[in-house]
Amino acid sequence: MTHPLDLNQLAQHIKQWGQSLGFQQVGICDTDLSAEEPKLQAWLDKQYHGEMEWMARHGMLRARPHELLPGTLRVISVRMNYLPAKAAFASTLQNPNLGYISRYALGRDYHKLLRQRLKKLGDQIQAYCGELNFRPFVDSAPVMERALASKAGIGWVGKHSLILNREAGSWFFLGELLIDLPLPVDEPQQEQCGRCVACITTCPTGAIVAPYTVDARRCISYLTIELEGAIPEEFRPLLGNRIYGCDDCQLICPWNRFSQLTDEDDFSPRAALHAPQLIDLFGWTEEKFLRITEGSAIRRIGHLRWLRNIAVALGNAPYQDAVVMALRSRLEQNAMLDEHIHWAIEQQWIRREAQGVEVQTMQKKRLVRAVEKGLPRDA
Repeated sequence: MTHPLDLNQLAQHIKQWGQSLGFQQVGICDTDLSAEEPKLQAWLDKQYHGEMEWMARHGMLRARPHELLPGTLRVISVRMNYLPAKAAFASTLQNPNLGYISRYALGRDYHKLLRQRLKKLGDQIQAYCGELNFRPFVDSAPVMERALASKAGIGWVGKHSLILNREAGSWFFLGELLIDLPLPVDEPQQEQCGRCVACITTCPTGAIVAPYTVDARRCISYLTIELEGAIPEEFRPLLGNRIYGCDDCQLICPWNRFSQLTDEDDFSPRAALHAPQLIDLFGWTEEKFLRITEGSAIRRIGHLRWLRNIAVALGNAPYQDAVVMALRSRLEQNAMLDEHIHWAIEQQWIRREAQGVEVQTMQKKRLVRAVEKGLPRDA
């Protein structure tokens, strides 16, 4: 290094480099999350993490970045927009014959992309100031990314527990770069939710049990992605046609009027996953599932859970002879899958007796109306 290190100037360079790498915002904070530890422990004590045992296993390490990477002095937090153009929220949610996939999973898996960009950012910092210790994280290690993003000024924690930003809503990914430089830190944003409880009242399963507190065991994202076994029967009708994740708490949020569309081609929806017919998805072989979901976040749940989720959605769909035939064609392949198929066939018979009348909940009607009014702009 041939020049004295001006940390204030370096922080500005880091933000410029980050934006040139495709991050819409870069913030910096220290590693002190001690205020989060009692809240995290209380959440774990209530078993809100469900079967995600790794969360309990890591314990308070999640709130101690300096223990995860010894010597860490600062965390560089970044966000990257992922909302695709023509996301077809309302039309997909409204049509019970289509499978709704959380918008973040329509394109390429974000983990690798963000991690590569963060690694490039770390390399640029090192090239500028000399040897240093850094490590990128993207939802892949025990890191409280939302608490860090809030502290770094990326946004505030909404009542649905996601990060919200005045200019961008919540449709963005987060990533962190742990680093051993004493960079100047940014100011947190002021919480802007006020009295709004739209996310709480819209959640189909009542998973937001209190402001800022989510019981994962009730969350559709957990039930369709993290849960390995049978989906509890009480939640199956509430899943509707959501087969991978859920966006309802984001769709209803007024701040997403200001959401920005992504300019990353990798986040564009794959044709086979964009407003797909449930009955077609249920016919995918494992080979076809693996081929179409290569490089996608969806692949991590595997073919069996994919079929489990779709079976539930088919049970919630209007009665069709073809649906019952498709469900029966998958029987006796797996005991857990059979449980969901039998449930779905029973629901189909109930719908046939009701002459195929679809019952939309008031929550769903409200959500669709809100989306149709343009909450996620241009989506």
